[in-house]
Amino acid sequence: MVPAIRKQYNEAFTEEAYHAYLADLNSKHPGAIEFRIAETPIFIDKAFKNKVLSACESIVDVITSYNFKTLSSQAIPENVRVPNENEHTDFIAFDFGICENASGELEPQLIEMQGFPTLFGYQIWHDEVTRRHFHIPDHYATYLNGFNRETYIQFLQEIITDGLPAENVILLEILPHQQKTKIDFYCTSDYIGIPIVCLTELIQEGRKLFYEKDGRKIEIKRIYNRIIFDDLQQQSAAIQEKGKILLADLDVAWAPHPNWFYRISKFTLPFIDHPYVPKTRFLNEITTLPDDLENYVLKPLFSFAGQGVVIDVTKEDIEKVTDQENWILQRKVKYADVISTPDIPAKAEIRIFYFWKKGAARPVATNNLARLSKGKMIGVRYNKDKEWVGGSLAYFEE
Repeated sequence: MVPAIRKQYNEAFTEEAYHAYLADLNSKHPGAIEFRIAETPIFIDKAFKNKVLSACESIVDVITSYNFKTLSSQAIPENVRVPNENEHTDFIAFDFGICENASGELEPQLIEMQGFPTLFGYQIWHDEVTRRHFHIPDHYATYLNGFNRETYIQFLQEIITDGLPAENVILLEILPHQQKTKIDFYCTSDYIGIPIVCLTELIQEGRKLFYEKDGRKIEIKRIYNRIIFDDLQQQSAAIQEKGKILLADLDVAWAPHPNWFYRISKFTLPFIDHPYVPKTRFLNEITTLPDDLENYVLKPLFSFAGQGVVIDVTKEDIEKVTDQENWILQRKVKYADVISTPDIPAKAEIRIFYFWKKGAARPVATNNLARLSKGKMIGVRYNKDKEWVGGSLAYFEE
């Protein structure tokens, strides 16, 4: 996106350098990275960075409004509503496509958002290794708002642990060592010092939770939650039964509380009015369907890993939906073929990390990840056998 930097990067690139880069990335936890790593980062100039952050801040205005909890009260399915919700989420992730508008200009367009963690730990390592192997220009950084490696880790630790001893704070996931994002769990444990605990290992005694380590039973006072309840509902009956513990009234704090996964999600999109947020409506509130349905995407509010999304929408697709209150119709955006590569250009998405410290008036942008694609959508299944696609990171002009 910065032509001079892109040209320099591509001309200097070699397969040997890329394979050395992958070897270094995998050296921290061999075999733990189970997704494809793109051959290149993305370089973003100040103007485009400001557009992205402007959109984020506008959405934050909605999330911090006095009536947001009322607006999002119907977002949480009753069967997964967890007690003891706190005042605000601890984390938000905003996904933006780099798109082309009607005038042919590049602009960000919000694809999705979530009040939930993402690869917060791994991206620290990703940046370190990328800088070791490739030339990153001066005054370009993955971190935002003046954060650097040290201050970012400190801020993340403050939010996750809230001052508690690390052994009383756990990273909780379902079968964590089988997840494709396990590299992030391991990096988070490295940097923050908290243990990784599987849902199946939880021990409940009254209102208290415990886990065992080295023959000791240790009380859990705070949970860094990585469980997506939509995923939990896809598990075996035994694991789903164990998951009912999370719905109990427990003496534990959450970071973030599970309810925020639903409050800040696709459900929030219809309440946002911004040029970088595609027009979105709840399906059950549409009285007359648009004539140009081919320019819309149909999405379920509750789904795991993008399942159920209909890209090429027809009237028949909509008529098949029996629970229209649980679906949205979103204006389709046009991803730009913006990243020059040795064969065809790649499309790109950027995920902006926002952290929200307890008691602060607003969350703050801290870091990012990026994904490159040459398929119809940004995802592994759409990019098989392609190169210069996969997980990456954006370097923003400071």
